[in-house]
Amino acid sequence: MLSKEDIAKRISKEVKDGYYVNLGIGIPTLVANYVPENISVEFQSENGVLGMGPFPYEGEEDADIINAGKQTITILPGGSFFDSAFSFGMIRGQKVDLTILGAMEVSENGDIANWKIPGKMVKGMGGAMDLVASAENIIVAMMHVNKAGESKILKKCTLPLTGVNCVKRVVTELAVLDVTPAGFKLVERAPGVSVEDIVKATEANLIIDGDVPEMQF
Repeated sequence: MLSKEDIAKRISKEVKDGYYVNLGIGIPTLVANYVPENISVEFQSENGVLGMGPFPYEGEEDADIINAGKQTITILPGGSFFDSAFSFGMIRGQKVDLTILGAMEVSENGDIANWKIPGKMVKGMGGAMDLVASAENIIVAMMHVNKAGESKILKKCTLPLTGVNCVKRVVTELAVLDVTPAGFKLVERAPGVSVEDIVKATEANLIIDGDVPEMQF
């Protein structure tokens, strides 16, 4: 099975030259560490940052420069800071080419639940609902199963929804899945993981078309 860093590394292959990309909290923040040096990408954070770079090395952190998850970050040359109203104007105006989010659950029709677990205190949904309502290209980075070994790739989400029919692709420690009109299609499998392993770990039905290749990094 892949680590969180491996998931981020695989997703970095989805980032194209010239893209404006929003990175959600959790695994998505790691994607900035793996973007190829030969392409130019502008990473945006909804707290008002454009031009995020990789995470700082230990001892080089600046507590005044943080992302939406309150993690210290670096800023690339030409990076900029602005208020949340401007940031959400960029998001709602569909100026972001790719949105990468974490999730607690994703359903086979592309619904996503990533902001609330009933009975647990939360500060709010942050920018998640704006992002899923406005973005046309959403990739979810998540673990395939929870700590109890239960699938988070579902026929229908059980948690409060953040967005409906919006996710295009999911990358987990086991697989790459595309959301199609007919449900989840198994596109790639993690190195050393069999199709049978993925089917067993997935509550939703999977479309399997021929041989499924291993992920390439």
